[in-house]
Amino acid sequence: MTIHYHHASLAAGRWFTMTLAEQLGNVGSEVSRALKARGKDEQRFQNAIFRGLELLDLTISDNRWRGRRKELVRVRALLCDAYFGGTEYGTTLEGLDKYFYYFAFAARKNR
Repeated sequence: MTIHYHHASLAAGRWFTMTLAEQLGNVGSEVSRALKARGKDEQRFQNAIFRGLELLDLTISDNRWRGRRKELVRVRALLCDAYFGGTEYGTTLEGLDKYFYYFAFAARKNR
């Protein structure tokens, strides 16, 4: 089975050179894009969610964070919950956007 990555260059290795804050900050960028597209452009909304999930999958597969996989898998589940309207856990894209914002802020601060 061949997997098509939206972020092919990241999946090829560049992703695994980023810090956790940089990785999660990038996931947050996709969440922010989804939030902006929600209710306006369904295709853009879906694509942003799927790219965010793809980036989370890459982060989860990064062996440097194996001690944090439980948290990362939970965040992935929350993103799925938000996509489906928060029916399981009451998750909102606004809440996730705020969560991920701090990772992006930390990544920029540490440059």
